[in-house]
Amino acid sequence: MKEGLKSGFWFQFNNYKMLKNILIAEDHQSINISVQKTLSDFGATNVTHVYYCDDALKLIRKSPFDEPVDLLITDLYFDTDGNKQILADGIELIEAARQISPKLKILVFSAEGRAVVIDRLFHQLQIDGYVRKGRNDSQELQAALEHISRGKRHFAAHLRAAIKQKNSYDFSELDITIISLLSDGTRQKDIPAYLQEHNLKPSGLSSVEKRLNRMKDVLEFSNNEQLVAFCKDIGLI
Repeated sequence: MKEGLKSGFWFQFNNYKMLKNILIAEDHQSINISVQKTLSDFGATNVTHVYYCDDALKLIRKSPFDEPVDLLITDLYFDTDGNKQILADGIELIEAARQISPKLKILVFSAEGRAVVIDRLFHQLQIDGYVRKGRNDSQELQAALEHISRGKRHFAAHLRAAIKQKNSYDFSELDITIISLLSDGTRQKDIPAYLQEHNLKPSGLSSVEKRLNRMKDVLEFSNNEQLVAFCKDIGLI
């Protein structure tokens, strides 16, 4: 493969000794080239690029023990083009790569802007950095490289603020009860009966619906399942 590790270079830039082999998994050619350019400008000299998650995983698996891939830069979403793949997206790639190389550094470069998704990437998949595609993303990528190469995690300020806002939502005891009931499998229409039985007010179905809709609106979720999953992730239920 032309994009293989043998065609790459070494990342030996001043004090940045942690990152030697860098692998890019990005299916849009123009973005892939742009990321390579940013790495080159920063001083990275051993950069490999692929367009499919399966190819990225193969390179991680086949890299020699003494010269492993040190940093994976991956998108989250990959377009289908008729080329059958085992790994459907960047999340599956990250999970599989972690099993092969637990010490692998991972930087996600994606257009995904939902704070709850990004928060899960850090807390569940333990990624080392996140950069959102958009204005000034080249500068942000350089900052991320610097932080990760020094053993730090890179979390852009605007993303920290967004997640802080979500996590600061003031859940009431009634909110928690309703979400817990949904988590346990109680149907939304049956929740009022439980609330009435336990003398919890307001207990009407319209009140329950309004509370759920308000929580979903503030937290930017489209359904109850996402709300329940989020509350589990932050340890609320």
